[in-house]
Amino acid sequence: MTVTKKDQIRALLKSIETGDPGPVAVVNEAKYIQHNSQTHEGSEGLAALFQRLSKSSPRVNIVRAFEDGDFVFAHTEYDFASRKIGFEVFRFEDGQAVEHWDNIQERQGPNQSGRTMVDGPTEAVDLDLTERNHALVRSFVEVVLVDGHLDRLTDFVDKDTYAEHNARLGDGLSILRSALEVGDESSRRIGIYARLIFELP
Repeated sequence: MTVTKKDQIRALLKSIETGDPGPVAVVNEAKYIQHNSQTHEGSEGLAALFQRLSKSSPRVNIVRAFEDGDFVFAHTEYDFASRKIGFEVFRFEDGQAVEHWDNIQERQGPNQSGRTMVDGPTEAVDLDLTERNHALVRSFVEVVLVDGHLDRLTDFVDKDTYAEHNARLGDGLSILRSALEVGDESSRRIGIYARLIFELP
């Protein structure tokens, strides 16, 4: 049975609980680029970090994980001294993880629509629409977040079914539009960063 990249990342993140150094072997120590300033470069740094964290009896719940080509994304609940939510992105090369980004924040909510930061679907469906969805997301980042065309939100967001998991917001296109208007400069910076991640021209 073939072990998928996302299964390897699940095992890696769960090893934060146990301190088991085995799953860290998925990381290519010679090439690994770590974008978390609190973690040392290379798999040896990760193994030491995870072993240290395991002594505080942490809990790691991987809510959802997706694999797309050379990238694995994990949405994770962490309980260290406090409860946090993490987004983890790993880039693979020749079967090993060679780069990592994350964004971790305190758990908040539920929001005004009763949604939490982690509820919702956990499995990818309609895989036949993958390329179409890639194009849609890239276009949203380019048109709305980078170029600031909020008047085109309805080209990308269904006003009747849009569900918002941001703890400070709620469902509905008008709320999203207001948030993007208020945070215009932040949104553009996020958009530019996303543009780099998605390798947009």
